[in-house]
Amino acid sequence: MAEEEWLRRGIDVSTPSVARLYDYYLGGKDNFAADRAAAEEILSVAPELRMAARENRAFLGRAVRFMAETGIEQFLDIGTGLPTRGNVHEVAHRIAPDARVAYVDNDPIVLVHARALLRGSRDEVMVASGDLRQPEEILKSPEIHDHLDFSKPLAVLLVAVMHFITESDDPRRVIATLRDAVPSGSYLVLSHGTRDSRAAAVDRGTKVYERANSPLVLRSRQEILELFDGFELVDPGLVWLPEWRPEGYPRYDDPSQALIMGGVGRKA
Repeated sequence: MAEEEWLRRGIDVSTPSVARLYDYYLGGKDNFAADRAAAEEILSVAPELRMAARENRAFLGRAVRFMAETGIEQFLDIGTGLPTRGNVHEVAHRIAPDARVAYVDNDPIVLVHARALLRGSRDEVMVASGDLRQPEEILKSPEIHDHLDFSKPLAVLLVAVMHFITESDDPRRVIATLRDAVPSGSYLVLSHGTRDSRAAAVDRGTKVYERANSPLVLRSRQEILELFDGFELVDPGLVWLPEWRPEGYPRYDDPSQALIMGGVGRKA
């Protein structure tokens, strides 16, 4: 859809969107001039961001396959972002054809694209509007409750989204609310940008995202680890994305170039 059409719909395309920035890093086309300008400003000091976006997507795929292979057949993907190759339902259905997936996002452009992608698709997949900063509202959503059975184990996916939750939004409360709503045997998948590498990139990136629709809050490894409270990390724990159950030989001499750490935790 052209930029002019979004403007007619009352959608602000002059403010960079975190979903559209990510789409640009991945080489997508669902972004606008403001997004491209902001992305290029960050890439000028942190060209690794393109690699980080690809590694984040690959981590998501490996995590979903792992959980589907362990028997998980329900996935709640919050902050899903713009659809691209290797969506959660595509990966999960290769292993568990009846797996149910609920995508949740608060970006109107993401919702339009996701619903268009899924139009005519199987009943096991749905898209809902929701804001991670208000997890209670997501959990109370009738359409999500009709789609997922919260009495059975499910996977909560928070992939490259918690670093847009500020301290004033209380990230520990957000995850605790989601954790307390799912039964034992459920999983948390989390990837999070960290300030533990590339000081220049961290500084520039944080400043650029201040102009976006969500600020960027990079945390230390210890702070990210604390977000897994109530979950037991599966091997290899919280690591740089290329180190999480890599397929084949390691691709990088320095996996910290991925800029993002990730892990999968299981609720006992």
